[in-house]
Amino acid sequence: MELLYTIKRSTKRKQLTITVERDRSVVVHAPESTSEEKIQAILESKRKWIYEKTRHAQKYALPHPPGKELVNGESALYLGRQYQVEVVQNGADEIRFEQRFLIPARLSAERKQVLRLWYIDKAKEKILPRTKKIAHDLGVVFANARIVDNRYRWGSCTTKDNININWRLIKAPMFVVDYVIIHELAHLLEENHTVRFWNIVRTKSSKMDKAKQWLLENGQILEEDI
Repeated sequence: MELLYTIKRSTKRKQLTITVERDRSVVVHAPESTSEEKIQAILESKRKWIYEKTRHAQKYALPHPPGKELVNGESALYLGRQYQVEVVQNGADEIRFEQRFLIPARLSAERKQVLRLWYIDKAKEKILPRTKKIAHDLGVVFANARIVDNRYRWGSCTTKDNININWRLIKAPMFVVDYVIIHELAHLLEENHTVRFWNIVRTKSSKMDKAKQWLLENGQILEEDI
C-alpha cells in the first residue's frame, strides 16, 4: 500500500520526526539537509506504527459530529462541566455566564457563533496566563503563545518556539488544559517524544495519564461546533 505523507523541512530542526495528525495525515518534520531517500527509508521502517496510528478508531474518527442546536434547556461544555443554555429577553449585546449561559434573544439566531467567540475570549483569558506561569515553573522561555483554531491538534510548539493552543480546550477540565500546555512547553526542553520528554511531562503533570484518557474519550465532543 502506498504511504502518503507531507514533508516539512526546517533549518532549526536537528532530528527527523513523524506525526500522524487527527485527520489521519502523515507529516514528516525533517532537517533541511535530510535526503528523500533517508526519509523514505525511515518511513518504511515505521510503516507498521503509522498503519496502527492512522487506524485508531477513537482518536482519528471522522467526520466530526455536527454541533448541536442550542435552545432553552440545552447545555454547553465549559471547563469540563455542562451548563444550561438559556435565551433571555433583555437588551444585552453579549453572553453572560452565571453558572449557566444567558444568551440575549436578539442574538439567538447567531448564538452558535456568539458562544464560539465567548469560548475563544475565555481561552485567551485563562489559558494564556496559565501558559506563562507553567513556562516559568518549567524554566523555559517561549517566543509567543496564541489561542488558535485548529480542528486536528490540541496544541503545538513551532520551530520558532511559539506555543499554539486550540481554543476548544477551554471546554475541557483544567487538568487537561494543563497537560496540553506542559506537553507543548516540554518540547522546548526535548524536541522529540523521547523517554526524557515523557519523564518531563509526567513530572510536571501528575494527571498526565488521566488527561490523555479524557481527551481520547471526549476529544470529539470538544470538536463539535458547540
